[in-house]
Amino acid sequence: MARPVKQYIPQGSDPVIEKFINSMMKCGKKSIARRVFWEALDIIKTRTKDVPLEVFTKAVLNVTPLVEVRPKRVGGSVYQVPVEVHPKRQQTLAFRWIIDAARGRKSATMANRLALELLDASTDQGAAFKKKQDVIRMAQANKAFAHLAK
Repeated sequence: MARPVKQYIPQGSDPVIEKFINSMMKCGKKSIARRVFWEALDIIKTRTKDVPLEVFTKAVLNVTPLVEVRPKRVGGSVYQVPVEVHPKRQQTLAFRWIIDAARGRKSATMANRLALELLDASTDQGAAFKKKQDVIRMAQANKAFAHLAK
């Protein structure tokens, strides 16, 4: 019988933040990813009167998709079938879209780009929120093929 793996979560953090930091990490440089994340929250603190962790939570919630389209091959043609998204995948997609949108911005530092993207996403704006809207629009357009979903 396998022993359970004990997870290390730093004091003052929570699993969602740690997962976001892990998603942001490149080449195993976790300390750099952690520093960028906390600097981004400091920038949010200076720009707004809101609590930075609440801005982060709201941004992730606003970008979280409920449906997505998956390709399904039926009789030689491929249909885009709308399906509900599993909660773990919802969180993963939200993190990925926020990080990709932040990396795609034009600004000096990654912390600044991430802070701006989190602020935009928390107010239903920005590239990550636009990505969610595009996915919803695709699912709406292909609603006719929903019966093909397993």
